[in-house]
Amino acid sequence: MKFRRSERLIDMTHYLLERPRELVSLTFFSERYGSAKSSISEDLAIIKETFEKQGIGTLQTIPGASGGVKYISKASIKDAKDFIGELCELIASADRLLPGGYLYLTDLLGTPHIMNKVGKLLATAFADSQIDVIMTVATKGIPIAHAISEHLNVPFVIVRGDSKVTEGSTVSINYVSGSTKRIQTMVLSKRSLNEGAKVLIVDDFMKAGGTITGMMNLLDEFNATLAGIAVLVESEDAQERLVDDYVSLVKLMDVNMKNKSIKVVEGNYFYRD
Repeated sequence: MKFRRSERLIDMTHYLLERPRELVSLTFFSERYGSAKSSISEDLAIIKETFEKQGIGTLQTIPGASGGVKYISKASIKDAKDFIGELCELIASADRLLPGGYLYLTDLLGTPHIMNKVGKLLATAFADSQIDVIMTVATKGIPIAHAISEHLNVPFVIVRGDSKVTEGSTVSINYVSGSTKRIQTMVLSKRSLNEGAKVLIVDDFMKAGGTITGMMNLLDEFNATLAGIAVLVESEDAQERLVDDYVSLVKLMDVNMKNKSIKVVEGNYFYRD
């Protein structure tokens, strides 16, 4: 079946968007559309220019006989600024304050278009990192991990507080919560991580960082490597921060439980070294 150019461009764009970071050969596209490789190259140049102009991402060309093209999902600085500003406004409501200085975020975590943008921004922050898998702890971190995994095209695994019969043999560790100072347990299926895997750790809300530290210790049990740490909201109200190398979208500060007032500002997304 011969495709018209307009049809080819639409189908090619859709194919690439569904497969971030997957190497697709020009031969594949050439055979798929019954077109010369020179025509495919011209189409890809148009798609790349449009992606970059619209802040969708970019196309990465890999030369050589085994090469091809990859779609890399990336948010522009302007889009990131605009979205984080919107996120700060959404989170800044005093109605979200919970005992202990925590925030009610469930409605945001359950909104697909918000999570898609969160995933894209955090995936952009680690676009140049080699990541094999994303790790988060149940339950609030799951939507964020899933969103990032969609843009990086890697699997994610879920750390739980107790073992599930459906996950088979597990590895468990005890860790000290950074905020409550209580000893808690983390459990992960032995089948979840391969030895040497490069892992991006994700959390929805970080105070002292005890949960993230626990996940970092869990990586050691699998001989896996930390590739980075991504946080949706960090709290400035942490007397002893256990984690210092991370990316956050939003920072919660100036929390006044008595007056039920909060101040929300940009996280360190734009200001990391």
